[in-house]
Amino acid sequence: MNPSSVATGRYRRLWIFTLFLMAALMVRTPLLAQLRVLRVDPRATNPAIEAVHGPHLVLYDPRTPSQHRLFVFLPGTGGKADGAMPIASAFAGWGYHSIALDYEDNVVAMTCARSTDAACFDRYRKAIVTGAPVSNKIHVNRANSILRRLQNLLVYLAQHDPTGGWQEFLDHGQPAWKRIVIAGHSQGSGHAAYIGKLFAVDRVLMFSGPQDYLVALNQPAPWLLQHSATPPSRYFAFLNWKDPFNVHHQIANCMALMDLATVETQVVEPGKPIEGRHQILITKLATSNPHGSTIRPRFANVWQFMGGTATP
Repeated sequence: MNPSSVATGRYRRLWIFTLFLMAALMVRTPLLAQLRVLRVDPRATNPAIEAVHGPHLVLYDPRTPSQHRLFVFLPGTGGKADGAMPIASAFAGWGYHSIALDYEDNVVAMTCARSTDAACFDRYRKAIVTGAPVSNKIHVNRANSILRRLQNLLVYLAQHDPTGGWQEFLDHGQPAWKRIVIAGHSQGSGHAAYIGKLFAVDRVLMFSGPQDYLVALNQPAPWLLQHSATPPSRYFAFLNWKDPFNVHHQIANCMALMDLATVETQVVEPGKPIEGRHQILITKLATSNPHGSTIRPRFANVWQFMGGTATP
């Protein structure tokens, strides 16, 4: 084969790929162009706070009628805040103020799965959420806890983005929990649920989790059954039937949080209307990444149902 023809073919394929990429970016740009996107270094909100993976991600749409609610998303193990752009931008487009939080998420929640200590998961969650020195699995000081990171970020935004309406989500310098939809994926789903136990939030949205099932004791972690400041009816979960972290354990955990005596799940599909009041939603679609599938944009209709806004 003529080397020059091979090179020409390669250049042609490269040019076609470049045109395709440019077209894709042109399609996506209008959606993001109308959003105000901020990336805030955690250290700028408080010098005692460390950046674990990078900046916090902050989005809102100043031209969309406000839902007067704040969507706070906690990534899964090792996840960066920027990786939550699809779900965070979707909620921003629906009129929420939207935050994906950088936090200490490097120790996998499953570290407690085979523990015979019934309080292992409770201590693990408490350490990361509040910074209390109670866990031998992870150590997070109070300044770097989820609660302090969120509080410092909201105060920072109210001061540095005065036209953004952030004051609405503060109550005497603390998060105005009644206006907050707390959400998370995998490890983050358990932290979101833990926060829902501590504070009366608007809703708790859990994606591919939580994983707080004690295999050695064959039961959900006891903290899941404890009194919740957020009504059990305001917890919602979206799971994948083939999740490698065991969907049956996830369902049992969700039932404990939701105070359900019997299994009540609903299979959902991308783009199709969701009816009823089910709190545990399941996808059975084949995918190469079941655990991550619940936060893919194709399921925006499921996210919106869970958030309680009108069906698109």
